[in-house]
Amino acid sequence: MSSGILILFVAALATIFFYSRRHSRLPLPPGPRPKFFFGNVHQLPKKEPWRMYATWAESYGPIFSFRVPNRQLIVLSSLKAATELLDSRATTYSDRPRIWMYTELAKRNLSPFNLSFTHPYFKTYRTVLKGSLSSRTIQKYQSLQTEQSRMLLGDLHKNPEHFAGHIKRNAAAVVLDLAYGWKVTENDDYLIGVLQESMEISAMLFQPGRWFVEVIPSLRFLPSWFPGAAFKRIAFDLGQKLSRSDTIPFNWTKEQIHSGSYTHSFVSEHLLPEDGSTVSAQQEEITKWCSQGLYAGGVDTTSSSLTSFILAMLLYPEVQRHAQAEVDAVVGQDQFPAFEDRGKLPYIGALMQELLRWAPVAPQGLPHHAMKEDVYEGYRIPKGATIIANIFSISRDKEMYPNPLEFRPERFLGPSPQLDPRKFIFGFGRRACPGAWLHFAEASLYLNISCILAAFTIAKPLNARGEEITPPMEFESAGTLWHPKPFKCRFIPRNKDLLATLSQ
Repeated sequence: MSSGILILFVAALATIFFYSRRHSRLPLPPGPRPKFFFGNVHQLPKKEPWRMYATWAESYGPIFSFRVPNRQLIVLSSLKAATELLDSRATTYSDRPRIWMYTELAKRNLSPFNLSFTHPYFKTYRTVLKGSLSSRTIQKYQSLQTEQSRMLLGDLHKNPEHFAGHIKRNAAAVVLDLAYGWKVTENDDYLIGVLQESMEISAMLFQPGRWFVEVIPSLRFLPSWFPGAAFKRIAFDLGQKLSRSDTIPFNWTKEQIHSGSYTHSFVSEHLLPEDGSTVSAQQEEITKWCSQGLYAGGVDTTSSSLTSFILAMLLYPEVQRHAQAEVDAVVGQDQFPAFEDRGKLPYIGALMQELLRWAPVAPQGLPHHAMKEDVYEGYRIPKGATIIANIFSISRDKEMYPNPLEFRPERFLGPSPQLDPRKFIFGFGRRACPGAWLHFAEASLYLNISCILAAFTIAKPLNARGEEITPPMEFESAGTLWHPKPFKCRFIPRNKDLLATLSQ
């Protein structure tokens, strides 16, 4: 080796050494003081951690850090920090942290929401979902959405006390029909039960602090018969139950296709290509996982938003009156709103925006994973850190949304509307929910909201003396999702003749 090359080689090594030393000396973002081994796990609540994150952000600023055993977490509590890292530096932050119980031991590593960014299926999933849910394709499902909306209105009229179950059935029926061609007619539908069980199992596997293997990942190598390795047997059993949510509806659709009596759906579209080509085993696998992802990402989120809408109308009757007046003026009182009316109902559009901001369905989103070390605002973000965008804090940023706890659709109207929450509610970067799917979900939400407002006045429940009771604004978490706690209300018909058309 010549002396010149040797000098360059040594200089390069020195540059790398000093650069890495400079980075390693940078501090982590500030945060609560951790204990030696357990970090800050003792300070974290078992439910709704985003509320604690919001409290910590008031003390430590819009980017702070804390530690739990075997994991460093960075929380972003401002839109600026979240977009500059997760959007602008998406190549660094597009992976997911590995949850050993779920992805590895229960063998759910191909789930669309937890798939590694580096897996060859990652781009394929997004391409498949985007292509199958284009704006043109979505219009094909408007008759399905209309049919299910009418069924929801009929259920609310006949059996209003079970409104939460009707809303859940409506959301599930639309997605199951879209994904598999499966028709839902009852709240206790078989497939809804199978898929709901899978959601509950997933929440259990993701529960922070429940599984010691997340603290010491090497425990996953223990044989399942070894003392203390019961978690492996549990993960295997739960993984078998979870696989039912993929295989049962998918195989049912395959059987319908083979019998020739299938209904057009996401699955049938991909198993029967227009060019008549043979579908490979890999293509089948991708279709199976994507169809399951449609359900996992669309049912609980949509039903949570619609239930939050009912609660908001109880608590803010003046908003309900304003929205009903707009529907009456534009559509009339002798028919239900339709998709073509959406552009003529700006207040309903603003109400939907405010609903997403006021009651975000995923208050801390889904976590991101730093694939390499990074520096932001003078702080070190180590490789392997888990990054959380606290959507709860962003949605209540007083600079962006004055009086953030109030439900005020007017904030999104007029010459200077406040920031559209859809810019952050559905995630960031390459892990954001596919836009086409959002358009479909929002279309269902619009139709149900506008039609419920046309058909009913949502009123507070009455006590034994006939006096109105105001339900508290209380929410509870189910894994990463957020929804109102059970509450009572009344659905008072506005036009009985209009409701009578539902049975015709």
